[in-house]
Amino acid sequence: MGNKGGSEAWAFIKQVVAGRWFSVFAGLIMMIGNGTTYVFPTYSKVIKTQFDYSQTQINTLGFAKDLGSNIGIIAGLLAEVTPTWVLFIIGAFQNFTGFFLIWLSITARIAKPKFWQMFILVCFGTNSSNWANTAIMVTSVRNFPDRRGIILGLLKGYVGIGGAIISQLYLAIYGHNDPSNLVLLFAWLPSLLILILFPSIRPIRIRKHPDELKVFYQLLYVSILLAIFILFLTIAQKQVVFSQAGYVGGASFVVCLLCVPILIACREELLLYKLNKETAAPSVALSMLHQNPPTLPTSADSEIPEISPSCCPNIWNKPERGEDFTILQAVFSKDMALICLATFSGCGSSLAAIDNLGQVGESLGYSQRAIGILVSWVSIFNFFGRVFSGFISETLMTKYKLPRPLTFAFAFLITCVGQLFIAYPFPGSLYLAAIIIGFGFGAQNPMLFAVISEMFGLKRYSTLFNCGQLAAPFGSYILNVDVVGKLYDMEALRERKQIAGKGLTCTGAHCFGGSFTVLAAATLFGAVVMFVLAYRTREFYKRDVYKNFNEEIWIPQTEMEFYRLDNKKNIED
Repeated sequence: MGNKGGSEAWAFIKQVVAGRWFSVFAGLIMMIGNGTTYVFPTYSKVIKTQFDYSQTQINTLGFAKDLGSNIGIIAGLLAEVTPTWVLFIIGAFQNFTGFFLIWLSITARIAKPKFWQMFILVCFGTNSSNWANTAIMVTSVRNFPDRRGIILGLLKGYVGIGGAIISQLYLAIYGHNDPSNLVLLFAWLPSLLILILFPSIRPIRIRKHPDELKVFYQLLYVSILLAIFILFLTIAQKQVVFSQAGYVGGASFVVCLLCVPILIACREELLLYKLNKETAAPSVALSMLHQNPPTLPTSADSEIPEISPSCCPNIWNKPERGEDFTILQAVFSKDMALICLATFSGCGSSLAAIDNLGQVGESLGYSQRAIGILVSWVSIFNFFGRVFSGFISETLMTKYKLPRPLTFAFAFLITCVGQLFIAYPFPGSLYLAAIIIGFGFGAQNPMLFAVISEMFGLKRYSTLFNCGQLAAPFGSYILNVDVVGKLYDMEALRERKQIAGKGLTCTGAHCFGGSFTVLAAATLFGAVVMFVLAYRTREFYKRDVYKNFNEEIWIPQTEMEFYRLDNKKNIED
């Protein structure tokens, strides 16, 4: 009897770890490590002080960060021909190497790097996020093809809140006295999470069940609770000086909330485990759990198209929207051109605003603790923007047939308002700007990836979404370096404030007023371009976008509901 119970428990544990919902949990946790991108305003101040860089140089490093975190084409192409574990190993190695070398340099444990060397280190370290990002997103979209807006919103939401979570872990582990230790945490924590959890990210060969949407909403509620707790925790840290024990207590509760999705995964797998055991023989149950959806071939199983004389003419012979495009057909399409133009101007200006938030706070006289709170708020509301845009745009698209690019355009307009609050500041406006810009930029991110998957299909998705996001760092470079950085340095030279250890320094609202007005105009232009795309695709979104993925459900709705009610009755008895 004991052996039988032990074998059943072991079988259930294996089913949980091999299940889709544990894969979702593993993806969410690993995505937190990618949130290091949005903590650049915190550790860039350490780099500026340590190496006496000007604001233009810091903004150039900001471009290196944006460039590294968005150049994922190599990862996308490699995902077409290799298993996902290859991408995870490369990403873990690259993350540790890049950030560890940055930490060694700013703590003077190695010789001071030249500026071009620091540029490469920042680009190399942040580029590591693309490997895990590509593997997780592509696999998750294929596992949940008709919930792609929702799953992308959740995954990218944890990237958004990842910066705030890592900041709390940093305070709990190292305290707040030495910000350079934050970079050390960036080096080892994301790499460790990847090495532990990456085996769970793979195509899961199981059909959907009718309660799938309810489970996603439960994950959403847990995520919102996590974000609200971190929000109030950061507010408390702004008002009261925490002891080390207080930081440890807050971080411990954050970790507990992060583990709640495991309980949701166990509950769902337990229902499937018992239902399969009671309604089918073990062999039948296993065949149900491991049958692959026929319409979703993985990239590794797909053949790479051979280059032939007919390849070039096929570039212009495009399929209908929603069908599988080749890489060149998508890249040379008008829809992709509009997406890239909007991403270049709108997302690029949003990145530039976030990268300069710490310097804006310094110029307006905010304390270092207040600036740290602002960066955390950007991360928290970045999360809210990502998860809500995924769920809301999905509802508007499936229920009301509104084009997803329309929601994308409104996300740009929201960001524009936040940038104007910085361009024309008033008391406390920077806190509002951090909330609005964080939410607006967060909302942009999952919609970009969802729109690309809907218009160009999933066959080459790993490469195409990396092509689409590539426009953002180039827009950020022009606006960050050639607009924000140079206008700031001009104002600083006019004030003749070059303080040793801080580089060129400007104080007052005029330091960023003109540059953020330009950023707001660029974001508004991105919104206009998205409105054009929404108009072009209005007929496409009136159809059933997910018609190719409406598979038969293995478990009938009535049977699942009957089992849940029966299970609930047994618990009450």
